Amino acid sequence: MALPEPAPVPSLLAVFAHPDDESLSAGGVLARHAAAGARTGVVTATWAADTWRAAELAEALRILGAGEPRMLGYADARFPPSAPGCERFCDAPLDEAVRRLVVHIREFRPDVVVTHDAYGGLSGHPDHVHTHRVTVLATQAAGLEQMYPDVGAPWQPRALYLATHPHSAVSALRDVIGGREVVYSVPDEQVTATVDVSPWLAQKVAAVLAHRSEVERGAAPGVIAGLQPGLQERLLGTEWYIRHTSFACAAVVGQTELTC
Repeated sequence: MALPEPAPVPSLLAVFAHPDDESLSAGGVLARHAAAGARTGVVTATWAADTWRAAELAEALRILGAGEPRMLGYADARFPPSAPGCERFCDAPLDEAVRRLVVHIREFRPDVVVTHDAYGGLSGHPDHVHTHRVTVLATQAAGLEQMYPDVGAPWQPRALYLATHPHSAVSALRDVIGGREVVYSVPDEQVTATVDVSPWLAQKVAAVLAHRSEVERGAAPGVIAGLQPGLQERLLGTEWYIRHTSFACAAVVGQTELTC
């Protein structure tokens, strides 16, 4: 008797605010899905396609196997030269931002979408928070035929996952990166997927370090560049996600969408 074919690994589209967020927040899951043969992609809300950070993003995505950059083209809330002559992402009309993202969702047709949690991750950056809002709305709107009918056929992803950190991980993170101002985390029981990405850690770290300008200015990639391998694994070897449940999703039998 022939054995059943294994279920294909779900395709994955990550939506994050800035170049480097994709590698820091979901680089392990992106690399893991790509290694299993899934289609993976990344949409970045800020920075223009002809800027230096867009070039760094392209290199990071090459390392992760996530295709070419897909950029909404808005300016970073704290650095207007990131997209000269363009609106800050946080100032753009909400309907316009949702429409731009729906275009990418309908074009890519992912099974799963991943983005920032409602806090915007540990830092609470306003662009992260706004990316969460826009992605929640766009993931729902993409499946509705009367929403933005001029930007492609409807496509409803099966699930939306929010990259997050549980309270229990924060003390270990502080041990590695030192004290910071406020960090945002969620109760452990809200986490629905804990993913060991240590087999893909080398790819994830290489993707983070591809954001060379952030390494040079001492931002998060720069902190990671200065850590010993054991501390890098402690900081980046696990990823946590919350499955968002505001819209109907098809059940996946026998596995989770993030192949935990």
